[in-house]
Amino acid sequence: MLINIHKSRRCCHPLWTSHPAALLLLLSFFIFSASLDAQTSDPAASAQELTSQSGTPAASPAGSPTSITFADALKRARAVNPQAQAALTALGVAHQDLVQSRAALLPNVNYNMQFIYTQSNSPINHNPTFIANNGVHEYIAQGNVHQNLSLQTFADYSRASAAQAVARARAEIALRGLTVTVAQSYYGYLAAQRKFTTSQRANAEAQRFLDITTKLENGGEVAHSDVIKAQLQARQQQRDLQEAQLALNRVRLDLAVLMFKDFNENFTVADEFATPPDPLPTIEEVSAEGARNNPEIRAAQAALRQAGHEVVGAWGGALPSITLDYWYGIDANQFAVRSPDHTNNLGSSAAASLQLPIWNWGANFSKIKQANLQKKQAVVELSAAQRTLLADLRSFYDEAQAARSELDLLNQSVQLASDSLRLTTLRYQSGEATVLEVVDAQNTLTLATNAYDDGQVRLRIALANLQTLTGRP
Repeated sequence: MLINIHKSRRCCHPLWTSHPAALLLLLSFFIFSASLDAQTSDPAASAQELTSQSGTPAASPAGSPTSITFADALKRARAVNPQAQAALTALGVAHQDLVQSRAALLPNVNYNMQFIYTQSNSPINHNPTFIANNGVHEYIAQGNVHQNLSLQTFADYSRASAAQAVARARAEIALRGLTVTVAQSYYGYLAAQRKFTTSQRANAEAQRFLDITTKLENGGEVAHSDVIKAQLQARQQQRDLQEAQLALNRVRLDLAVLMFKDFNENFTVADEFATPPDPLPTIEEVSAEGARNNPEIRAAQAALRQAGHEVVGAWGGALPSITLDYWYGIDANQFAVRSPDHTNNLGSSAAASLQLPIWNWGANFSKIKQANLQKKQAVVELSAAQRTLLADLRSFYDEAQAARSELDLLNQSVQLASDSLRLTTLRYQSGEATVLEVVDAQNTLTLATNAYDDGQVRLRIALANLQTLTGRP
């Protein structure tokens, strides 16, 4: 059902003198549009804020290796990681959807210029009769202000705003998840460096012990079997050193791929294992920060709001809508401000249309049911996200707490294993210990040192996992 109200008149004065109210209304709409644009967040600013408002660190001079801290590695990875960039791109697309839906709420201004020629049905062109047009020649040059008002357009704007919030939260999820990936590669590389150093020390210690056994055999103090055992230990340590070198190179390549878009291997990393991390907060503080800063919860909440606006928009399709139009310009047989008989061709007209949906075979109500189903699913997902947050908070906190406490024990084990090797070697030289005891002490020190380095990595990754839930740096 269509109700159309049309009013037209010609005037002899410009629009700004004869229609000051219309001009004021148009200017107010433009001011309103500018204010909305200022209030709507820019996706570039959002992306910059999510990436800590910092670009990729500057490269070092040519030839010198670039020194990389964990913060630098994270910034570089955020700039080149495809998953993180895809999330930021989705945020930018969601922002443009919001801009477009906001534009649908504001009046559009168009200019239409048209010439219509109609063949006359009168041989002498006196009093011709036309069905659609106003004359043989008709010139149309008009500005049109168009406004569409409906519940659906307002719901679309709210839905786009919620969708942008969902995209922003998912972008933050991607960036926080990237923090764990960078932590695994960065601290894994530090551990590989230390394990390589440990293998070098163990290889040197095995060679030194081989020299000791050889000298003792030459002096008749030990059997040749001790020399053979020392040789086997030396060969094993040489193989372990090669494997440590291979593992170090592999982890270094992985870190280079993660940080540099041009695959640059000319870098060094800061040994952040030397600086202990900050003490863990209490579980109550972690829980409060998780409830306040968790992006998974924000994404689920925004998705629920988006589903709610989908329901409103679906109802908007079943309710009346209003269309308003205002024209000002020329619609005459001459393309001139005045006709030959001095009649003013400038004029204005307005139209208002009311669209009432009557029958569409149940499509609108089907959309309403569809939107309600999506809203129910969003409620379920929000509840699941809240339960998962509580479980993950406790799990990651316990992991970080255990890793921190065990790291002290591992450090003590390294010191004890080092003293044990030193004392066992002295006892062997004095004939009070066997070669097997020395080899066992060497292997124990290597295992204890490597376990301590693995514990350092475990603690940093546990803290990174906890940061994905709380946002705590």
